[in-house]
Amino acid sequence: MNYEIDGTSRIPAYIQLYQMLRSDIIAGVYSYGSKLPSKRTMAEETGVSVITIEHTVELLCEEGYTEARPRSGVYVIFKKSDFQGMPAVIGMEHSLTGQWMEAAGKSWETEPMFDDRSGSGGSSALNFPPKSAHASVPAFSYGSSAAKVHGHIHLHTDSEFPYTVLAKTMRRVLLDYGERILVKSPNDGCAELRSEISAYMARSRSIHVKPDQIIIGSGAEYLYSLVAQMFGKETVFALEDPSYGKIRQVYEAYGIRCDMLPLKPDGIASEDLRKTRATVLHITPFNSYPTGISVGGTKKQEYLGWAAQRGGILIEDNYDSELTISGRAENSLFSMTEQENVIYMNTFSRTIAPSIRVGYMILPERLIEIFHRRLGFYSCTVPAYDQYVLAELLRSGDFERHINRVRRRKRKEKKTENFTKR
Repeated sequence: MNYEIDGTSRIPAYIQLYQMLRSDIIAGVYSYGSKLPSKRTMAEETGVSVITIEHTVELLCEEGYTEARPRSGVYVIFKKSDFQGMPAVIGMEHSLTGQWMEAAGKSWETEPMFDDRSGSGGSSALNFPPKSAHASVPAFSYGSSAAKVHGHIHLHTDSEFPYTVLAKTMRRVLLDYGERILVKSPNDGCAELRSEISAYMARSRSIHVKPDQIIIGSGAEYLYSLVAQMFGKETVFALEDPSYGKIRQVYEAYGIRCDMLPLKPDGIASEDLRKTRATVLHITPFNSYPTGISVGGTKKQEYLGWAAQRGGILIEDNYDSELTISGRAENSLFSMTEQENVIYMNTFSRTIAPSIRVGYMILPERLIEIFHRRLGFYSCTVPAYDQYVLAELLRSGDFERHINRVRRRKRKEKKTENFTKR
């Protein structure tokens, strides 16, 4: 490890080492699956403290380049092959941090950006290949926000999933699963996907559940309908006001009375929570639409206390929560209580693509039997093939690597925004 730390630089030593290690990982010096030298070895060879090395390793793990395995070491999980045909990755081994600082004429205090992109124009490292890479296949649109230019589609989403990774996974499922993709899915979803979601939730959100607590369905609206039918129209629901309009529309379509509670900057006001007659509270604790409000730990505890005091249920709608720009995912209400009074919901339409109409609902164990008794006759609305593809994306780590890339890019964009305001 021939890395030289510049002691005269204003850039902290752990960032310098991070940049050098990242460049070598991208260049293939440390290939996918290889083990990095031990922290003590790196400290001795670079002349810095073990604490500095720990900061470097933590940043590499957060950015999706490596993962730390207990009692084993730190391993590379970055695969450049995932981005073959994607021009935004070409030349990304040249760090943008130094280029950005030089162009801006600023010192380290201006908060450099960590990013894997190169070139100009602000193109995303997650952009799809140009037309020439798929000459016979027209570009496709992620939702209505896509703009047509010269008859082709330019994507306008902030979480584009690498097309090459998705296509490779789909081909692998066709080959490996064979005729199993033609078999009807179990009513609550394929065991493979439910098992992978269970493992993913434990890793990423500290939510430890059994696969049989997970119900697979075709998107959030379908899951809302299941909740409405499970509790029945005699139950009063409380919703954030304002909130995503289809939540109320779906519930009212099933005869549910919805009590709209005004959403304040820190969440629903305590007085309004006390006054409502509802026993089910549907909330979006992270980045609530359309206000963008995220509630803190104190308000989350208040929501949990509200449910416990009246024997109620919280529906934690965590759409968009993976894309937080913080170093760690937001604490979920489900993981903060043992009272079994939280139903967790999320979908893959935001993190992969709007066309992926797959969502999942995690039930507390005490509601599993009730759900199956009342609604177990419903067939799963997601084809088995789609479920196997998602299971493989989770199992391989491709999904989590994608999430880390998007969060890294969003952090960089936030730092750019803060810099331009100075």
